Amino acid sequence: MSTVSVFNIKNEKVGEIELNEKVFDLVVKEHLLHDVVKMQLAAKRAGNACTKTRVEVSGGGVKPWRQKGTGRARAGSNTSPVWRGGGVAFGPKPRDYSIKLNRKVKKQALAMAMSARLQEGNLIVLDGFTLDAIKTKEFVKVMKVLAIDNGLIITPDVNENVNRSARNVNGFKVLSTEGLNVYDILLHKKLVLLQPAIDGLEKRVMA
Repeated sequence: MSTVSVFNIKNEKVGEIELNEKVFDLVVKEHLLHDVVKMQLAAKRAGNACTKTRVEVSGGGVKPWRQKGTGRARAGSNTSPVWRGGGVAFGPKPRDYSIKLNRKVKKQALAMAMSARLQEGNLIVLDGFTLDAIKTKEFVKVMKVLAIDNGLIITPDVNENVNRSARNVNGFKVLSTEGLNVYDILLHKKLVLLQPAIDGLEKRVMA
């Protein structure tokens, strides 16, 4: 078990907590993290390049001229790819860029990303974090007290006030336990976990 200090939003130590070593104390394998990040970024790509085949373009249905006797090459349809305004042969169509990975690999990579932040000393546990209203100034003030200039904050549930207060602050992001992912962990310098969210994270990785 790894023991870490628990702080409040005033940056005062209020206790300690033991983290599951199967989730927060793994040997980090960079190739697994790379594979999962690659999968996440590929899933965001939208294949939108699209051309029309000879079936989809307007026209066709009537043979342009008779088969023989005109002196011209035979033609069966004005939608042929060799005609101007005809369909495109073997052109691009919207494609799926997604990459499939085993669920076990994704869970392991998530645990490794959290382990990496703990090993670096960039994992912070707070006993709680709530705001009475949606106020960006209050959020920035708390982050300054905690000496965090770039961080990912994980809450047990969707925290609307904190989420919307952090939305316009560059370098910060708020996610619930279910939304935590490898890419966002690696994208931010600090990983801030609210203590009530830890049980949910451990269950998610261990399930």
